Amino acid sequence: MPELLGRVVESTLRYNMFTRGDSVGVAVSGGADSVCLLHILSDLAPAWNLSLFVLHLDHGLRGPASDADAAFVAGLAAHLGLPFRSRRVEIAAIADNLEQAAREARLAFYRDVRYDERLRAVATGHTRSDQAETVLFRLLRGSGTAGLSAIRPITETGLIRPLLEIDRAEIEAWLTERSLPWCEDATNRDPTFARNRIRHQLLPELTAAWNPQLPTTLAQMATLAQDDEDYWSAEIDRIYPEIARSGGSAVLLQTELLLLQPPALARRLLRRAIGAVRGNLRGVDFSHVEEILTLCRQPEGHGRLQIPGLDAFRSFEWLRLAPPATTPTERNWEYPLTPPATVTLPAFSLHLELSRPDRENCDYNEKETYLDWDCLAGPLVLRNWRPGDRYQPVDYGGEQKIKSLFQETRVPLWERRDWPVITAGGQIVWARRFGPAQQCAVMPSTASILRIRLSITVQ
Repeated sequence: MPELLGRVVESTLRYNMFTRGDSVGVAVSGGADSVCLLHILSDLAPAWNLSLFVLHLDHGLRGPASDADAAFVAGLAAHLGLPFRSRRVEIAAIADNLEQAAREARLAFYRDVRYDERLRAVATGHTRSDQAETVLFRLLRGSGTAGLSAIRPITETGLIRPLLEIDRAEIEAWLTERSLPWCEDATNRDPTFARNRIRHQLLPELTAAWNPQLPTTLAQMATLAQDDEDYWSAEIDRIYPEIARSGGSAVLLQTELLLLQPPALARRLLRRAIGAVRGNLRGVDFSHVEEILTLCRQPEGHGRLQIPGLDAFRSFEWLRLAPPATTPTERNWEYPLTPPATVTLPAFSLHLELSRPDRENCDYNEKETYLDWDCLAGPLVLRNWRPGDRYQPVDYGGEQKIKSLFQETRVPLWERRDWPVITAGGQIVWARRFGPAQQCAVMPSTASILRIRLSITVQ
């Protein structure tokens, strides 16, 4: 078996990229790397009983040249007797960041074809040269080990890279020896793109002046970073549920537990939480993570800052990460109550249920409480807490500001705005967690009661 082909086989087996009888998509742009990939997999297909599908995405960026590439790939698929799927997307019309938009369009195309054709994976032509360029690019941007992991041999989204341990020069030599044509994309020489400047200027200069094996060294750095990140990912999976919990679109982290972790783990836990809220970590760098950790360390316990796509809010022992508010909401709300009644409070994922049961044993707790019905003078209203609200809860010697009760029980600032209270004739007779007003407490002589039950609707 020729050396290059054997190395590809070894790589696919080591990473279990596919198994005998699989259906596999092959992403082919028309360039040397993807054309080599298609020919190699086509050679391997009979021995492994692979069903191959040729996939081509036309980004609509190069006019007639793009059309020529699409025609070339379609002709190659026909020559090899393989099914061909293509899609055209006008990238320039949908985004300013062409490289990112093109990548997202490709991933969407691969995802759709995988679903339609029930493919095990989609193979792309990334090489060790691509790996080295990506590592250097990310190193220059200040990426940590997660970024330096760069291009992985296999991904959770179903991509595989059989050529990732082969250099681009080897691929072009392999094609030339066999007189196999490919297309040259003129934009790969355009110095406007940072990756092209790294490929054609910076990396060759560094290799010549500093280290002849620099591309290999950079690719090895990616492998080391991947192994490190796999270890940390398992640690995060174990520890994250202990310090974080979801609250709708937000994530809440216990700052004390977060800060007890070694810095390397604390940063990764925080990045996991940021990614859970934003959906990605694009634009989030070292300084953003350090700013949030500094917020967690502040002794006064309250503070707020924003980073791209994220609002970080510290209150007492909690850190709340949430999407930035886009539209203002009403400060105050209220609902008239006529028991029996049930009200859902989305801000807390709570059901509030009011009923008039027969007289029973009335034990107060945070989920269930009772009021003396005959002491409730005037209409009942459920509303949010407002500055200046005060009342006398059971077992308190006098009126208390609800704001002071918040401080005493360490209620985070973001929960206070929508904190539910019930009034009767304008007077507060109940507040969540703090219970009934003293004057409305159920006594042995109480003949008629109002029961208030709270239940969680969503965790």
